[in-house]
Amino acid sequence: MFMWGSMIDATAGGAPRAPLRTSDVAHATGYSVQQVRDLERLGVIPPATRSPNGYRSYAPIHVHALGAYRGIAAAIGAVAARRLLTELREQTVTEAAAAVTSIHAGLARERDEALRAQAALHAIQAEGSFPDGEAADDAMTITELAAALGVRASTLRFWEQEGLVTPDRVTSLRARRYGLAAIRQARIVAALRSSGYGIPAVSGVMSSLDGLGGVAEAERMLQHRLDQIGGRSVALLRASADLAAVVSAPAG
Repeated sequence: MFMWGSMIDATAGGAPRAPLRTSDVAHATGYSVQQVRDLERLGVIPPATRSPNGYRSYAPIHVHALGAYRGIAAAIGAVAARRLLTELREQTVTEAAAAVTSIHAGLARERDEALRAQAALHAIQAEGSFPDGEAADDAMTITELAAALGVRASTLRFWEQEGLVTPDRVTSLRARRYGLAAIRQARIVAALRSSGYGIPAVSGVMSSLDGLGGVAEAERMLQHRLDQIGGRSVALLRASADLAAVVSAPAG
């Protein structure tokens, strides 16, 4: 566990403490000395002051900034976190608060998408296996299926090209006909894609589809995604105090 609080609270209720050395900041945050220097160079933390002999001198705000960076990086990725921390120092408190709120909102959207996909998979599981014989009335055209799934017809053609969905071909024009098995395939693909899974991951599920086994694997993937989103949200919450210190710090 990192000692962010102890390094910062040492200034409370007494004379100002001596400036922090690079090694002090590294020890307080769990980063290496080189990482502290690199993150300063990248603009994640404000530039350190320099003593006459050229040594860096840091302050508690640098420890706060690195604590905030750790949480934001866990939530949205290192590249986006570096950009955000650089921008926050140039913004008003209101603008900075809005930027942080947007991260929480983005995580909430991802969670909602995963939950909707999970609900769709539950519905597919509840339906059970499809019979070998399918009535003509149960089939759908590509336009009908695209509308039902809320995707473009071109998306269904792409999924077919990638081997994710296998429709029947009927009529002299070779028009696509989606029977119940193909409809189920498309629903599983749509559920996973809507939750952010790439084609390779979805392909892995579909290639192992056997009865309801593929649905169970898709369910496992979505639960894993929900767990990841939860972890990212907790990391952002843990960074809240450090973020508040960063956005409230006087300019300059």
